[in-house]
Amino acid sequence: MLDLKFIRENAGAVKHAIAVKGVTLDLDDLLQVDRELLELKQRVEAMQAERNANAKLVPKATSDERPALIQKGKDLAEELKALEPQLRAHEDMLRQLLLRVPNIPHESVPVGRDDSENVELRREGTLPHFDFTPLDHVELLEKHGWADPERVARVSGSRSYLLKGDAAMLEMAVLTFTMNFLAARGFTPLTTSALVRPETFVASGHFPGGEDQVYKIDGSDFMLAGTAEVPVNSLYAGEQLPLEALPMAFAALSAAFRSEAGSAGRDVRGLIRVHEFRKVEQYVLCRADEAEAMRWFEAILANAEALLQALELPYRVVQNCTGDMGAGKVLMYDIETWVPSEQIYRETHSCSYLGDWQARRTGLRYRDEHGKLVFAHTLNNTGIASPRILVPLLENHQQADGTIRVPVALRPYLGGREVLGQVAVAVTAS
Repeated sequence: MLDLKFIRENAGAVKHAIAVKGVTLDLDDLLQVDRELLELKQRVEAMQAERNANAKLVPKATSDERPALIQKGKDLAEELKALEPQLRAHEDMLRQLLLRVPNIPHESVPVGRDDSENVELRREGTLPHFDFTPLDHVELLEKHGWADPERVARVSGSRSYLLKGDAAMLEMAVLTFTMNFLAARGFTPLTTSALVRPETFVASGHFPGGEDQVYKIDGSDFMLAGTAEVPVNSLYAGEQLPLEALPMAFAALSAAFRSEAGSAGRDVRGLIRVHEFRKVEQYVLCRADEAEAMRWFEAILANAEALLQALELPYRVVQNCTGDMGAGKVLMYDIETWVPSEQIYRETHSCSYLGDWQARRTGLRYRDEHGKLVFAHTLNNTGIASPRILVPLLENHQQADGTIRVPVALRPYLGGREVLGQVAVAVTAS
């Protein structure tokens, strides 16, 4: 959420953010509730002051005056009690409205309705040229017996996946390589549960608004997160962090679950859009300094690009427009990786800077050099998400015989193998 004082003083800028981000919220309603709450609080404070002053008169009053003063004290107490539900209702209403207020986008963000109006910044890598008819990732998996979609569908339903043999080892290699890569760049490795309490979704900004994307566990207070950002963002909830502890940078590996509500008919074939996957998330908590935060934004973006370069995959970087960046984002870039079978770039990474919007919701504060309590700034970016990354990895590195060339960076994680899909030949001593 944004600071309420900022909202009052910058209503025009906030209304603009609401409009360009397509958020359903009437700021005038919020400001009206805010005014009514202030009036209620002032009324309560005045009555409390009057009650306290009246109470001080009782010991000094004559026997004739005392009954009236006592009765007045009782009447004031009853009036105050009657105001309590109204006060609580206004406080709750204001909080719910504040949770829907979007962050102010960075001045560089293009105004647009949806992802069709994102702006390409650059392209990196060379698109593959095949002198044979290439297969898509599903055909490659089927060719080598690396998947079993029918059996896993019987067990886990549609949009589930199961990898076998070399494909399973490839997935593990990619995840392990990513964790080692980020650890070498100073990120603290974490493995975290996707099982979280509902309030962590509010803290991260996924609620209110994203409830239909989350799996809920009947009979339990827990839900399943779609990214490690959700639990990691709440690890230090409500704490006052020492200044010297910042910045904190994590590489968090977790399972991830998304219901994909509203995506019926989209990307139903193969590994593009599944309900459960594995993801390494970059998460940064830093001082409330935009210049420092922007340096971190560039750093986590560079990490994601370096990972794709190590995987020898062509990609492009796009800047998300206002309508495609989410309510809490100040700035957001997507990285889209080339998928040969579709002849398009598909989103594989998302890099976001949220200012203090998440920290205010989570209660992430620290004392600055002057001893003042300040809300920290947060950023996040995909390290790698599997199995989606396997789609471009398999397709871009396929060879004429259907085997898959292993990028040099992954070979140490696959026993030094340069190619996947070859039939092993037993060698015997003569």
